[in-house]
Amino acid sequence: MARPRRAVPDDAAALVRLRVTMLEAMGAPVGDATAPWRAAALDWFTRSLGDPQTFAAFVIEDPGHGIVSNASGLCDRHAPGPGNPGGLRGHVFNISTVPHARGRGHARDCLNALLRWFADDTTVSVVDLNATPGGERLYRTLGFAPPRHPALQLRRDQM
Repeated sequence: MARPRRAVPDDAAALVRLRVTMLEAMGAPVGDATAPWRAAALDWFTRSLGDPQTFAAFVIEDPGHGIVSNASGLCDRHAPGPGNPGGLRGHVFNISTVPHARGRGHARDCLNALLRWFADDTTVSVVDLNATPGGERLYRTLGFAPPRHPALQLRRDQM
């Protein structure tokens, strides 16, 4: 069974491809390969992978199919507080597995590697993620639970 490895800047295109897979599964309109957001995402992942202290992605690589699964996370600076004197919080996102490789534990393995990175290599005191209905069961088995206070959003088009 393949083991997760830490992604490097050369893996940025695969992370964008997996992001497309995730967004399509969520029903988001992703456009074609020339959609401007894809070039912006490639640039963002390439730069972020070059900052290993605040960003990490773990991938599963299949010899015949390339990178088939990933989990990404970053550290966000927030104001310090009693439960988080350093103010650093983690955020998990972009968890995706290509359809033909699902059901093999790849997403779980990538997410576990990412959570070890948060625990061992950062000072985050809490890790957030937004769950899709398809991923919620996995996240709950790893200890994720609803936040103490409701999370709310205001979208730009509502401002």
